[in-house]
Amino acid sequence: MEYFVQQLINGLTLGAIYGLIAIGYTMVYGIIGMINFAHGDIFMVSAFIALIMFVALLSIGLTFVPLALVIVLLVTMAFTAVWGWTLERVAYRPLRESFRLAPLITAIGMSIVLQNFVQIAQGARVKPLQPLITGGFEVMEHDGFVVNLSYMQILIIALTVALMWVFTLIINRTSLGRSQRACEQDRVMAALSGVNVDRTISLTFVMGASLAAVAGVMYLLYYGVIDFYIGFIAGIKAFTAAVLGGIGSLPGAMLGGMIIGLIEVFWSAYFTIEYKDVAAFSMLALVLIFLPSGLLGRPEVEKV
Repeated sequence: MEYFVQQLINGLTLGAIYGLIAIGYTMVYGIIGMINFAHGDIFMVSAFIALIMFVALLSIGLTFVPLALVIVLLVTMAFTAVWGWTLERVAYRPLRESFRLAPLITAIGMSIVLQNFVQIAQGARVKPLQPLITGGFEVMEHDGFVVNLSYMQILIIALTVALMWVFTLIINRTSLGRSQRACEQDRVMAALSGVNVDRTISLTFVMGASLAAVAGVMYLLYYGVIDFYIGFIAGIKAFTAAVLGGIGSLPGAMLGGMIIGLIEVFWSAYFTIEYKDVAAFSMLALVLIFLPSGLLGRPEVEKV
């Protein structure tokens, strides 16, 4: 039982990171119907920005971890938001009215560009960061096996829940959220109704990139090592989570992230770790066979 509880905590923590990245996928797809395959690499870039910021702050003697964490989060979100905005403005906006395959090819191309840019700028070796947030609670203990809930895991889960609540309020209660929902239904009619479609889509990319930045900081602090390739792996897992939960649904993206995280951790704990990705993608296939729109997604209505 204790081993199960420990793996449950680990799975929820990993799933929270996947969920934050998956929200960026689902927000962009919900508005413009495009899969931004470069989103995982935006997450990777944010992790490197956070690493550079942590090293810079420690080098000038700022060792008060809460203050350093707040500064790094804000700076990383700002820089990553600029990356997201630039990506939309340069690579995606010119192709918005093109045939559907063109933005997909562009997204894959931008993913390759970001990967190689970071590889050249930072090198191909893994970059470590010493643990900054240590300690935690002993949840239970039996026969020498102790179930630990670390402060880092509490921070990741709490921050994810808080951000999920804030972004849900933004979508449901603000004028920006109303504009986003209008663009999701019909961009032409939204424009005729006075909605600035270009600005709304750009802000959606900015919001998604900001969430990816938070995920990048949390990933760096939790695992302590990053490289230029983490964006591809995490991006594919987060995209799977978005599709599993129902792409276009924010709660679905978070639910899908939690499910993928739990499947990976429990499969690694009780079965062969080499097949954990097979288990996750098999679950996606089974869900889509019986629920083509995902767990919380809505059937897409073709407009004629």
